[in-house]
Amino acid sequence: MGHEQNQGAALLQMLPLLWLLPHSWAVPEAPTPAWRDELQNHTFQHTVYCQDGSPGVGLSESYDEDQLFSFDFSKNTRVPRLPEFADWAQDQRDAPTILFDKGFCEMMIQEIGPQLDGKIPVSRGFPIAEVFTLKPLEFGKPNTLVCFVSNLFPPMLTVNWQHHSVPVEGVGPTFVSAVDGLSFQAFSYLNVTPEPSDIFSCIVTHEIDRYTAIAYWVPQNALPSDLLENVLCGIAFGLGILGIIVGIVLIIYFRKPCSD
Repeated sequence: MGHEQNQGAALLQMLPLLWLLPHSWAVPEAPTPAWRDELQNHTFQHTVYCQDGSPGVGLSESYDEDQLFSFDFSKNTRVPRLPEFADWAQDQRDAPTILFDKGFCEMMIQEIGPQLDGKIPVSRGFPIAEVFTLKPLEFGKPNTLVCFVSNLFPPMLTVNWQHHSVPVEGVGPTFVSAVDGLSFQAFSYLNVTPEPSDIFSCIVTHEIDRYTAIAYWVPQNALPSDLLENVLCGIAFGLGILGIIVGIVLIIYFRKPCSD
């Protein structure tokens, strides 16, 4: 017990150093050349987090707040958010560094967390959910519903889908990523084939306080694909008939007599 207390005291003494460490890396910025004034700035964000909750540990990597990868700590591999990023996810050279960050983060929670319990105000954000389709809506054609969760802090949540108030099975993982301002966002995807009578709901539960946000999705501003094809064919046929009539009228109007 004495050794653990000494270790905890040592970690507490390290906190000011950890706070100052990022600032010690800062160097004066060189004047920006005039030819770079029109270049657009981009941000790559690599965030490791751990907490007393689910998920206990996580990592997200995003480019301009658009998540590229998460990390599966059970398999020690990157997980691409989209299939197009699969090739880049194969590079695992920094896996040892990521695992070190995970261990250090968990040690801080275990050693320092109990000593600071109740002494630091808990900051919370009430999650906001919305649902939209990944592709333009067409009835009878496969599509993907996206449940987007914003204003999320801390990133402790569960996402469930329902179809006509019946739970949907086989939903994929929820992707959590960090955004500017010490906040998080999350995405959950559901593959569907939309029908006119569909009613889907995305139920987001914030585990820290059991706050629940529900977003509903019903088909809007869409035509069944068969009807759309018939309408387009009818319009094309009508324009063709109109063109023939106009052509005949113009021929008759401009026709000149053959003799006096």
